[in-house]
Formats: sequence, structure tokens, C-alpha cells
Amino acid sequence: MIRLSSVSKEYYNGQVKTLAIKNVNLYIKCGALACLVGRSGSGKSTLLGLLGLIDTPTSGEILFGQNNVSGLSDSQLAAIRRKKIGIIFQRFNLHPALSALENVMYPLYMLKDKQAKPKAIKALADVGMEELSSRRPKELSGGQMQRVAIARAFAKRPELIIADEPTANLDSENASIVYELLEKFHKEQGATVVIATHDREFVERCSHRITLHDGMLVQNNNVIN
Repeated sequence: MIRLSSVSKEYYNGQVKTLAIKNVNLYIKCGALACLVGRSGSGKSTLLGLLGLIDTPTSGEILFGQNNVSGLSDSQLAAIRRKKIGIIFQRFNLHPALSALENVMYPLYMLKDKQAKPKAIKALADVGMEELSSRRPKELSGGQMQRVAIARAFAKRPELIIADEPTANLDSENASIVYELLEKFHKEQGATVVIATHDREFVERCSHRITLHDGMLVQNNNVIN
């Protein structure tokens, strides 16, 4: 589980302060499939960054499992991310010089996992990309690259998956495939999955919903205590 207690996040542009997240209290249960919704600029990406331990709060506390991670160093947060969190980006973030297989293997190598290659091969097979495993990103379509990114995120069997509008750059057919894969891995692995999305149809399929407006939590279903 992950809990945010009175969390706020400020950014400064010169002397101008922006309060991106305002006093958010949020509890997400283990195994939840949660959708994060709100208009552009509502704070969704900032909140995902905090949930995924990519960023740290200006004030408030974040509990990951039973551990307060708010005061940890960047290297300590990175160690938790590498082992326990999978992140799926809107723009895929695949290494251009690596093949699909190597992109999926890379996080496992970072964990010194001796089963990196077979795990990566299985993850690619699970997303229907085993026959294209030797191709580099420039040789793949947008939908194929996002499937590789999903395989990379789930290959290490993380406790938490963060997805920041993973279908924003895809057509409706590929978007549907991506959501089906996220649901499939969520059910099979029991991971907690938090997805920022504007797709109303998929939001209705999520078990939990978090709504942000101007950095504030304004609506929730089944997620908040």
C-alpha cells in the first residue's frame, strides 16, 4: 500500500511559486487498479511522480508499505524504485541503441538478476512482442514501443506500477491493447497499478478512481480512507 498524508509539492520559476499538489491525503490499497483523472495542469503527473518516488514532497509524509520514505536520499529512493516500482511513460523512454529485448532486460541487470534474459523473453511474449525482440525502437511502431515499455515495467514483478497517460500518443486500437495488457498484468501479478488517463471507457473499468482539480483531491471512489 501507499499512503500520502498532508502532502504538498511546490515548484519555483525564479521568484514565482507554483503549488502543484495541495495538502493531499490519499491511501491506495495493495492490489488496487486505480485511475487518476483530471484536466491538463491539474497535478496528475506531479502526483504520479510522488507516488512513484521520482519526486519528493515539499511537505507531508509518504508511506510506501510500512516505511516512511519522505526523508530518504535520492539514492535510497532510486534503490526502492529499481526493485519495487515499474514506470510506464507517455513517450515510452526506450533506449534507442538497445533492442526490445535489451530494453526489457536492462532494469533486471541493474538488480543483478541472473534470470534477466528468460524473464525478459517471457515478458515480451506476454505482450506479443517475442518475434520483434531484436528490433530497436526506431524499427517499431508507437503501439509496439509501448508494449515493450509495459513488458519492461512488469518483468521484475514490481509491487507498484505507475503509468502516465500511456495511450496519449496511440490510436484507439493500440490504446485498447495497452489497457488490456495493463489489466492482464494487474490480475496475474496482483500489483498495485495507478494510471493517469483521459479515457472515460477505461476509467469505468477501474476499481478505484482519484480525481484532481488544481492540485487538490476533489473526488475519490474506494481509494481514500
